[in-house]
Amino acid sequence: MTRPQASQGDPVPGPPRWRHAAAGVWLVYLWSPVAALLRADGWERLLGLAAVAVFVAAYLGVVGRNRRFVDLETRGPRWEVWPWLATLLLCTVLMVPGAGDRALTALVFVAAAAMSTLSPRWAWGWVAVLLAIVEVSARVVPGWSDRGNGFALILASVAVFFLRAAVGRQRALLATERELSDARLEEERSRIARDLHDILGHSLTVIAVKAELAERMLDLDPERARAELADVRSLTRDALSDVRSTVRDVRGASLPAEIAAARSALVSAGIEADLPTVADDVPTAWRGLFAWTVREGVTNVIRHSAATRCVVRLGAEGVSVADDGRGLIEGRTDGMGLHGLRQRAKDAGATLVVGPGLHGAGTSVAIVVPAAAPEQEAVS
Repeated sequence: MTRPQASQGDPVPGPPRWRHAAAGVWLVYLWSPVAALLRADGWERLLGLAAVAVFVAAYLGVVGRNRRFVDLETRGPRWEVWPWLATLLLCTVLMVPGAGDRALTALVFVAAAAMSTLSPRWAWGWVAVLLAIVEVSARVVPGWSDRGNGFALILASVAVFFLRAAVGRQRALLATERELSDARLEEERSRIARDLHDILGHSLTVIAVKAELAERMLDLDPERARAELADVRSLTRDALSDVRSTVRDVRGASLPAEIAAARSALVSAGIEADLPTVADDVPTAWRGLFAWTVREGVTNVIRHSAATRCVVRLGAEGVSVADDGRGLIEGRTDGMGLHGLRQRAKDAGATLVVGPGLHGAGTSVAIVVPAAAPEQEAVS
């Protein structure tokens, strides 16, 4: 389902029509003037009941058509609403001959309609005028009384005002959420573009060079040509695997992408980053594990080490992340999120090695593959 588009000047669609039409349930309070009209005689009753019918239709029309509450910052009236409000007032006047002071109940609905459709300044002006009509007529016209309509008018106006304020805040939140969503989408597109560039830039260059070399060696040294073509095939598979991991970003980590992300994160944290620019020497079988090591190691450096420099080294024999920070807490070699990394290394048949970092300070986290022997305390 696609999200409805907002019209110009109204960035977020307002509440659905049925929510506004639901306000019509309060029209049950018009029973007071209707009961008085049913007791009237002749043309007064007919005119009054017809006015009630038109009033109900006009009220539901203005509330149902008002699919967007006015922002609290809006200045000036919404002129297209005024004919509806004028119709409501006229119907109220036509109820008076048969309903008397009970017709003043209708002014409560007029105030609510004005408050929900006009800008606050004009809406409160309408409320003030309608309240004056209720109170003055109740005191001036013989036999009339307020019947609580003045209080009901104020209460309804305040309730609608705060409802409109709540809806306005909701609209602002939805607009902000949409903007943030668009920004996140654009940022993710940029990230994928950068990662693909980092992944493919070097690999495709090496592939092109090796393919040209194999073409030249095809007649002079067939064995050398076969070796170069084998390298091209291996590099192509590695690049394809990295691209798939980067684009999908699911249940896996791309080693070139993790190196690029680690460099960006370290620089952002104010830590000098010494990282490799390529990962072609790493066998395909170890790339996922090495990528997780870079991610976890650099994350620990940024969060816990208070380091000023971080060095990442990787090759066919393993990968290491070292810093010059505060080092491990004495007696603890199983902290800083290393448990999951140790389990990954164990499952892959490698060894996690933890020891001192740069120049004897800080921490070094390394993964050593079976072909190489650990030179530090192994944590496995």
